[in-house]
Amino acid sequence: MMTTHNFGRRTLLKQVAAMTALAPLSALAQNVPGEQVINTSLQNAVKTPLKGHINHSVSRWTFGDLSLEELCLLVKSLGFSAIDLVGPADWPILKQHGIDSSMCNGAELNLEDGWSDSRFHAQLIPRYLEHIELVAKAGYKNLICFTGNARGMSREQALDNAVAGLSQILPSAEKHGVIIQLELFNSKVDHPDYLADNTPWSIELCKRLNSPNFKLLYDIYHMQIMEGDIIRTIQQHHQYFGHYHTAGVPGRHEIDDSQELNYAAIARAIKATGFTGYVAQEFMPTPDTKTGRAQSLAQAIQICDV
Repeated sequence: MMTTHNFGRRTLLKQVAAMTALAPLSALAQNVPGEQVINTSLQNAVKTPLKGHINHSVSRWTFGDLSLEELCLLVKSLGFSAIDLVGPADWPILKQHGIDSSMCNGAELNLEDGWSDSRFHAQLIPRYLEHIELVAKAGYKNLICFTGNARGMSREQALDNAVAGLSQILPSAEKHGVIIQLELFNSKVDHPDYLADNTPWSIELCKRLNSPNFKLLYDIYHMQIMEGDIIRTIQQHHQYFGHYHTAGVPGRHEIDDSQELNYAAIARAIKATGFTGYVAQEFMPTPDTKTGRAQSLAQAIQICDV
């Protein structure tokens, strides 16, 4: 989705959550001669269990160098059990490892052709009706959706179109207990012309649909680029947010102190709202090796585990 810029290896974390299952990480053996799968710094880390206040996840695409099975082993070794953006074909692998599909996908056409353009409703409606049933049958809860691009359309027309289309699938979502989650993107850097590029417009769509089974996937990285004021927004509008994504700004890399957001404070704000959904890491790790990228994920989980 973006070009990765290598900012160099981050400072190795001093603590790693729940490193009680290091052996399965042998599947992560890397191409660097002699490199240990989990290096000395990680092996000697204090084994601190996760606090249990934040439900952690990670987006599959950001660790695309790992097979899904390898990613399952990695997240289990770090003490959590959820992966975002996995479709029906791969759910058996998740189930084999006891991993939740925390944000299901596969019903969408793409990121540009979405619900705000009525030309795509004839394709989207049957796809989403089918996937809602698949999600429910698999025992999952969340299904992602996108507004798509404006292509010269007014914001008001885009709202009308989205309401007209989504209203045709929400009764099924409500019946099956599935939450349709609209992801917010920035249109400044990564997704030019995307419609759901700000919180107020997206909340207005929620209000018009007026369904407990339609929520916003509040992507912190994207909204920091577009509008900032992240913690206040979470405090004031958390009732509309059903899922969170993280990444460092600028660059969409690690969420450590090399970037401008204070993710520990943001995680505390999310926790304070009583949120019970998932906070999913969606940063692009910068290290050159699988071990280094695993360390980046471990560090991110530790930062957000408040």
